[in-house]
Amino acid sequence: MTTHHSGQVLLLEGPDAIAFAQSQFTSNVTSLAVGAWHFSAWLDAQGRVLAFFHLARLADDSLLMLLRGGEAAPIASSLQRFVFRSKVKLTACEPYLLGTGDARESYAAHREGDAYVLGCGDHSLIVGATHADDAWRLPQIRAGWPWLAGDTQGKLLPQAMALEHLQAVAFDKGCYPGQEIVARLHYRGGLKRHMHCVVLSQHVAGGTVLHRSSENSIQLLDVASDDASAWALAVIDDGLMNSLEDASHIDTDEGISLRVSESWPA
Repeated sequence: MTTHHSGQVLLLEGPDAIAFAQSQFTSNVTSLAVGAWHFSAWLDAQGRVLAFFHLARLADDSLLMLLRGGEAAPIASSLQRFVFRSKVKLTACEPYLLGTGDARESYAAHREGDAYVLGCGDHSLIVGATHADDAWRLPQIRAGWPWLAGDTQGKLLPQAMALEHLQAVAFDKGCYPGQEIVARLHYRGGLKRHMHCVVLSQHVAGGTVLHRSSENSIQLLDVASDDASAWALAVIDDGLMNSLEDASHIDTDEGISLRVSESWPA
């Protein structure tokens, strides 16, 4: 059964909030307009994704981070170590309910009462909804918007999650943690795992690792079901995909089959 995701939110506020985020996150934060959001990530020194999130600019000196996986408090605590003398306040908010709203312009962001509304095209994501619902999850899975489920934090490179496809990684800005690793993969290649949208033969929990010939080859991220099928985003080894006669269909050792619906090169 699908479980509701928690709305884990951090606020970055102060005169140096934008400069601090620019120095730490993968996206070009200085280009983000007030009233807009984009995808971004925070990496470790090895280039692995510690946090992936919607980053909304609420004001000239105020940013909202809605985490797509993980908890706000430990991320805020880890980020705090890099503040030094910057004039920025990091606040881990109490969890919000996440709900689905009407169609809103993609990447628009605004506040409605105590809630924040993030436009996602054919729907909107309400952070602080009156009632939680999951209608937003299936269209976002099909669009390739990953969620760091289970213990996947700090284990995946941005390209394995197709973050370049989501324009969450900038290569024309200054340095940030993990930037050298990510840039090397971008310009020289060498990544051996990529993300795919798959239909599962049965529902399993997000974060599950499936095996093919006893190898840990398939890392499921978010999983959500409609009336007919269970959909998921899965990071799969290229070697496994290349070894199959029919790469659109994968049988696993656990007896769960995957039908590949769409793939992203990076």
